[in-house]
Amino acid sequence: MTNWTFATAAAALIASFLLTLATKRAAGRLGLIDVPNGRSSHAVPTPTGGGLAIVVSSTLALGLLAAVGIISTRLFLALAPGGIAVAAVGFIDDRKSLPARYRLLVHFIAAAWAVACIGPVHVFNVGHEAPGLNWLDYVVSTVGIAWFLNMFNFMDGIDAIAASEAVFLCAGTSLLALFSAAVSYIAGGAIVIGAASAGFLLWNWPPARTFMGDVGSGYLGFTFAVLGVAGGTHSGSALCSCLILAGVFVVDSTFTLVRRFMRGERITEAHRTHAFQVLAQRMGHRNVTLAVGLVNVAWLLPCGLASVLWPQDVMWITAAALCPVILGAFAIGAGRPERLPVAPEPSAVVIQFSAPAALKRRTSPVVAQEYHRQYSSPDIADRSASDVG
Repeated sequence: MTNWTFATAAAALIASFLLTLATKRAAGRLGLIDVPNGRSSHAVPTPTGGGLAIVVSSTLALGLLAAVGIISTRLFLALAPGGIAVAAVGFIDDRKSLPARYRLLVHFIAAAWAVACIGPVHVFNVGHEAPGLNWLDYVVSTVGIAWFLNMFNFMDGIDAIAASEAVFLCAGTSLLALFSAAVSYIAGGAIVIGAASAGFLLWNWPPARTFMGDVGSGYLGFTFAVLGVAGGTHSGSALCSCLILAGVFVVDSTFTLVRRFMRGERITEAHRTHAFQVLAQRMGHRNVTLAVGLVNVAWLLPCGLASVLWPQDVMWITAAALCPVILGAFAIGAGRPERLPVAPEPSAVVIQFSAPAALKRRTSPVVAQEYHRQYSSPDIADRSASDVG
């Protein structure tokens, strides 16, 4: 990592911060207003699509790093076209909901393109014994990228959780690069993506003034998956290290999805049963985001470092790192059926009085908004219509 990398990262942070502000102000004209509904975690209409700033600033920064030779051209080609395609379909979905099959088609095409550029992770190691089965590695790597992309999107449900996770993953990957030659191959890209995410995070910290939207969460999920596969093509332990760092998101989304699938629920329907959603109803957005950050820094980061220092034991270290997270998701109740509130029985006689006209005239929109904020009980759920986990 050179001064070029850090200068580019600083520029990406500033650009993302300013572009997020511009997107926030233009959200109304672009049709990017997230209107709360019965499953929303916010009480008032809020600008969304702020992740567009991450996409633009990250792509430009990655292009500059590729131009000066800090990251390889192949890695840039894997990240940029596919990332833009995923962001584009996410942007359309933010404005007008798209059927899941169209989004998934774009996701798999982008994933296949990335694997074609950087190569697959050699999961089966059948190259010498059965060369004709090499296609299995390509299939697994493509599915893995598409899975991680959607998994990250599933977890973008409360203020700052996805953006702060992005900053942690990028910082953690860069730190592990100091101890692993394989991971250093992707460190430059991780730094600039993390910096762009930090610029957006300043606007998304609770209480959020703008939301990331599918345009940002899909892009970040795709780029992290591609960076993980890029590291995995050089070292299997590097892929496990990236998996450990993303342990909270991996476990919560996958555990919830599997549990709902086994119960026979339609996994394409939005829900509010992720562990972080359950906790957010009890603790609030800020406390849950901080708790996830604490788990990341105090537990998953040391485990990721251990997997790099002792690669011969990487499988045991990965299992030891994720098992407590799995137990935590189970204890919290991730994936359990939603408990719908019981409506009170209506009284035999209902008498309604209309408010005096003078009182109506004195009630300002600000007062009405404050009343709504104090006395409504919005459900904690994934904001994105594409959150089908």
